[in-house]
Amino acid sequence: MSGGGTPNDPREEEQGDVADVIPFLADDGLPEEAGPQGGEQPKDEPKDEPKDDAEAGVVPLTAPRKQAVRKAGLVAAGLIAVLVALGIGALAVFKPYLSPDDFEGTGSGTVTVRIAPGSSAEAIGSALAEAGVVASTQSFVRATEDRAVADRLRPGHYRLRKGMAAGAALDLLLSPASRVVRRVTLPEGMRVSEVLTRLARQAGLPLKELQSVDKALVGLPKYAPGLEGFLFPATYEIEPGDTAVDVLAAMVERFGVAARKVRLAEQAAHVHLTPLEAVTVASLIQAEGGTDEDYPKISRVIYNRLAKGTPLEIDSTVLYAQNRRTLRVTERDTKVDSPYNTYRHKGLPPGPIANPGEKALMAALHPAKGDWHWFVTTDPAHRITKFTNKESEFVRYREELNKNLGAS
Repeated sequence: MSGGGTPNDPREEEQGDVADVIPFLADDGLPEEAGPQGGEQPKDEPKDEPKDDAEAGVVPLTAPRKQAVRKAGLVAAGLIAVLVALGIGALAVFKPYLSPDDFEGTGSGTVTVRIAPGSSAEAIGSALAEAGVVASTQSFVRATEDRAVADRLRPGHYRLRKGMAAGAALDLLLSPASRVVRRVTLPEGMRVSEVLTRLARQAGLPLKELQSVDKALVGLPKYAPGLEGFLFPATYEIEPGDTAVDVLAAMVERFGVAARKVRLAEQAAHVHLTPLEAVTVASLIQAEGGTDEDYPKISRVIYNRLAKGTPLEIDSTVLYAQNRRTLRVTERDTKVDSPYNTYRHKGLPPGPIANPGEKALMAALHPAKGDWHWFVTTDPAHRITKFTNKESEFVRYREELNKNLGAS
């Protein structure tokens, strides 16, 4: 390509540089039985599973603890004796707290229970009891207190069984495998049409519903003309009941987090761009690919050509205009009639052509220093991009690219 590199295809990269996981439908089956003292601990980021009870946050029943348990048992027995002396009525009132009803074993069948955000152990126990998972709220509360794991319980939908011992139910709630959720990873550089298709395929959301979402409901920035460029690439967790609006709104919200982090509005003004123009530049950088280290250099090429009034001549823009992806761009491609064709029109295209990640946004706001006027990804397989300010070198780089494409 002239003035640009070889467009990157994010569809070939399931993960890309994505590191974020956004909490937000459902894998079949239940996890294997957890041990009597634990279950896996849900965490924000994947880490090695605990190898022993101490690492899992479970306090081993050491000799001092056993002694404490025996003392507690004596106190409880004494209290029951007092209550008997006072009368059977008093004993009936306090019995659920002293010895709450509990099932035995791991239960049977399946039932999905939703744990609302901010739920206490008592609220969770109540929801489980109402669903027939545990025999009583207090049995679950006692299990969480005995194991001191109330702070490890997380909101979400969980697939459990009916008639479970409170401890067994707790094990499943602490196991990520019990959570009913679908994770969808969107790599950097995907177009909106590709994002919606992947969501429909992997999250089970109706494609027509995704395509017809009212843009006013997803929280787009005032300067955004549409979704393109503002569905932030990350891994999203989609739960039962989440709608197309919910999912797209979460992606736009995640863009907002990144925009604030890189100070998009403020820094765009420093490079004499509007926020929309800055996102557009970032999308061009992202679409052209290369390595992270190449991004600021690609950014500089764009700014140098804009400053000189030279058409950007970026291949990924003419491919976007045709809704195509290829490493081979022909002269015929460069003549397509579209405002996104940067071979025919000077300046930036009307809007973003892909959804950029944080590194591309940073590069758009902080271009490298240099006098480069062209760049070519000469070896796409190894992501090697070369930069130059000499047209003769650019021609040679193009020949090198064509040779590598022919060899592949």
